[in-house]
Amino acid sequence: MARNPQLNRHGELQHLLTTEGLPRDVITRILDTAEPFTVVAEREVKKLPLLRGKSVFNLFFENSTRTRTTFEIAAKRLSADVINLNIATSSTNKGETLLDTVDNLAAMQADMFVVRHASSGAPYLIAQHLEATGRDHIHVINAGDGRHAHPTQGLLDMYTIRHYKRDFTQLSVAVVGDILHSRVARSQIHALTTLGVPDLRAIAPKTLLPADIDRLGCRVFHDMAEGLRGVDVVMMLRLQNERMQGSLLPSPQEYFKFFGLTQEKLALAKPDAIVLHPGPMNRGVEIDSAVADGKQAVILPQVTFGIAVRMAVMAMLAGGNA
Repeated sequence: MARNPQLNRHGELQHLLTTEGLPRDVITRILDTAEPFTVVAEREVKKLPLLRGKSVFNLFFENSTRTRTTFEIAAKRLSADVINLNIATSSTNKGETLLDTVDNLAAMQADMFVVRHASSGAPYLIAQHLEATGRDHIHVINAGDGRHAHPTQGLLDMYTIRHYKRDFTQLSVAVVGDILHSRVARSQIHALTTLGVPDLRAIAPKTLLPADIDRLGCRVFHDMAEGLRGVDVVMMLRLQNERMQGSLLPSPQEYFKFFGLTQEKLALAKPDAIVLHPGPMNRGVEIDSAVADGKQAVILPQVTFGIAVRMAVMAMLAGGNA
């Protein structure tokens, strides 16, 4: 059986590339490791020495606000040196290949690469290349690759759910919206399945569902009212207009009418249901402001927990949790 490329020979985290195939105990360990990091933010000195002397390179080939910023904060809170590569002005714009860029940065004594790329599989390619060239002491974290995966977002969502709901094996969870183009949805669904959620629902128009949705272990609903009935957790997704080709949707207003989360639709879920959204939100398209700013939304805590989860991943990769 082939070794999981994310784990070393001892079954410890070597890279974080996807939640797919990540063992349950590793996911649980990441969430457990993140817990004490949430209180670091409340201290006067928000620093721990776990990554002191380590160099973390943020390689963002796609735009990002929350993810890049929270990765930077996470690395700095662990006392790492953080280097943000401005891809727009870097040598990749002059024709340098991705792996040449990686080789040059590795020669600058990089310890960790945080990679966001428009091409699915780019972080995996980098991890493979580092191993093949005998530099497997350098770790790779996938910060989102094409439509494929966004594991730290999936993990911070798991942390958020566990924080408010505790036991995954008792939950009904609905993932709502543009599942077809969403790397976040894939990471969420793989993690939720691994953690034992018994009732996982995908709610979306037919045009925004991937062909393999049944294989992912979801029950599919095209009617939001039916899909939301009695759920504990509502995970909204952003409409990924930038990844859409052709007319998959009539109009944003039409989408909101059928698949936007309003207070009326949320009332069909359990009274204590929580609402998540990975951001950025399109208010009035996927979610009504009354819900986004309402008492059931945990969208801002997600961002806060995201820092702790990214600290946990970096600490584990660097052996800081040993």
